[in-house]
Amino acid sequence: MSVPAEAQRVAGDLELVPAGENAHLVAETVRTVLPESSWTLEIDSDLADTQALVDAAHVPLDGSANCVVVSGKRDGAERVAACVVLATTRADVNGAVKRLLDVRKASFLSMERAVEESGMEYGGITPLGLPEGWRVLVDSAVAASDWVLIGSGVRTSKLVVRGADLAALPNAEVLDIALPAR
Repeated sequence: MSVPAEAQRVAGDLELVPAGENAHLVAETVRTVLPESSWTLEIDSDLADTQALVDAAHVPLDGSANCVVVSGKRDGAERVAACVVLATTRADVNGAVKRLLDVRKASFLSMERAVEESGMEYGGITPLGLPEGWRVLVDSAVAASDWVLIGSGVRTSKLVVRGADLAALPNAEVLDIALPAR
């Protein structure tokens, strides 16, 4: 299977391999929900953070997406959401996300809870394979992307998936949730 040119573009200098044939490179929770046309690439765990990977492997920042997990409470009930935005932006946690969750205050979920509840490694959390009760808020720019580089659930690899596949996740909502990066 040949790698689509746009998928290779977002992978920079790194070699893409079919994700379905290399499921060992993704978190267990992600394996069963891999989109059919997804790719993976192996990286050093020190490059799991977006900027480190951009600098080391010429991965384009505008082809990378980040996933952050936030929560808030309303009437004693906690509401959790994973927010997926392009790496050239940041999630509008205190504006759009807070309104969408209908909470007074939205905060980033602690690293310990995000890791424990997602079954993924910190720095590799991806919108694929998250707990059923979590909302997945996909920024419209991510959904409109041909291909994006995202976490794989582990720090030693990344996934390259179509934006449309993220938008089609069963618990995904495509919305405008991003602000310009600071």
